Amino acid sequence: MNQPKKDAPLRSDALRNRERILHVAMAELTQRPDVPLSTIARKAGVGQGTFYRNFPHREALVLELYRYEMQQVADAAAELLAARAPERALREWMDRLARFAMAKAGLADAIRLVTSAPGGPARPGPAPVLDAAGTLLRANEEAGTIRPGVTPDDFFLAIAGLWQIDPREDWQPRAARLLDLVMDGLRAGAPGR
Repeated sequence: MNQPKKDAPLRSDALRNRERILHVAMAELTQRPDVPLSTIARKAGVGQGTFYRNFPHREALVLELYRYEMQQVADAAAELLAARAPERALREWMDRLARFAMAKAGLADAIRLVTSAPGGPARPGPAPVLDAAGTLLRANEEAGTIRPGVTPDDFFLAIAGLWQIDPREDWQPRAARLLDLVMDGLRAGAPGR
């Protein structure tokens, strides 16, 4: 029997299974970092073989989930810029980033469990999200909607308060208020204002 190559693209049904597993894993691991993998497989509606073909161990699942969610946020930047004015795209992307921050907070214990073991995998870096922020900031600077010279590092320092909000509380109003304040600060000194 021929085995598919590791680099071969996934069939559409296999891709749907993988995404369903990631969706269920996000909900389950956010609630309970040590949830049995069999519970995630059952709730995702896939068999153990399908589950373990995609994620051979807990570490692979948790790190892929983190990477997947981060990439979804990063990819949203280009999608929003294609459909919205730069200023609106940036603000809507900030809302998506806030949802990611709250989900990441819920996953923090699961990530810590898999990355803290001796010889365990490293936590993925934030490069895709930093790049996405840079793209949005440059588009806004070129449009004259934000002050010139704001770097992704500046931006993430300004929104660092997101990671202080408790995701188990009614976090949306607090996050929206913080992000509106950051947008006001970014607009201050914009040449187009």
